[in-house]
Amino acid sequence: MTVSIIIKALNEERRIAAAIESALAALPDGQGEVILADSGSTDRTVEIAKQYPVIIAQIEAPAKPSCGLGPQLGYQYSRYPYICLIDGDMELAPDFIGAALQFLNENPRIAGVAGHVVEQNHDSLEYVRRDQIKVAYKGVGVVDRINCGGLYRREAIEEVGYFSDRNLHSYEEYDLGVRLRTKGWTLFRLDRRFVFHTGHEVNAYSLLVRRWRTKYIRGTGELLRAAIGKPHFKNLFRELPELRLWFMVYGWVLAMLLVLVCTPSLALGIAIDILWIIAAVVLMGIKHKNMQIGLYSVVAWFFHAAALPLGFFSPRIDPAAQIESKLIPVNSQVAR
Repeated sequence: MTVSIIIKALNEERRIAAAIESALAALPDGQGEVILADSGSTDRTVEIAKQYPVIIAQIEAPAKPSCGLGPQLGYQYSRYPYICLIDGDMELAPDFIGAALQFLNENPRIAGVAGHVVEQNHDSLEYVRRDQIKVAYKGVGVVDRINCGGLYRREAIEEVGYFSDRNLHSYEEYDLGVRLRTKGWTLFRLDRRFVFHTGHEVNAYSLLVRRWRTKYIRGTGELLRAAIGKPHFKNLFRELPELRLWFMVYGWVLAMLLVLVCTPSLALGIAIDILWIIAAVVLMGIKHKNMQIGLYSVVAWFFHAAALPLGFFSPRIDPAAQIESKLIPVNSQVAR
């Protein structure tokens, strides 16, 4: 029942100590290992981690950071039959691993289990909106993916070939989930706390721009590309409503362009298009009971729709290939 806890991180100097300490405290009877999978931090993340009895793996060129790279980096250095994944801005609930191990032991065909992600950031519109998503983040019982980390059975990961696709800048949890389910495995969310998540303390629109810059929002396109020719490709449009939404946005943009072309007056055409956008914002605001979230949702639609083709046509690397990396020694006093 020994566990490898992987903490994936990039520039998390403010939170990494709490994440590591929570992971060390959560190891059953102090047995197992904690691995910091660092995607090239340029702040004090690694320096802080070196003060703890952990394994520190850091990428080297030509490897580049992505959400899918971190878990796979930690996995390739892990040794134990169970793998727990958290982010560097999370704290692991102390009683989760014991309960999850017992559940997996009683249910041999369940590949991975998680619990509730308790959001600590209630200011950013992004996290307020995320907290309202019931299915992906709050569903209890059998789920199609485990968002924000969880505890996995190594046997199941080995059967699907690799833990996480290094090419994905997001949707890596869904990709793992659909690959596991295709092989007959099940995923489960327990009705108990898994982690406390701090998240980014930045304006939601700034976060959206950052996700564009870091390619995070290219994930849907990268996921589509990765699934071509795979048995689970047909599942994507059924299980990911956002994919259908982005294609609806393409239709909406096309309709607005047609209005501009077909309306006798350009000013009238622009006015009609603006009214459509306002109507969408109002409808989303009514849905979420918050007009700020309504506006943010519509802006985010256009960002994600624009990023999808960029992700789809991005070059790919074999996701099972070894990630270029090095091990960083911890301080000698800690090692002893």
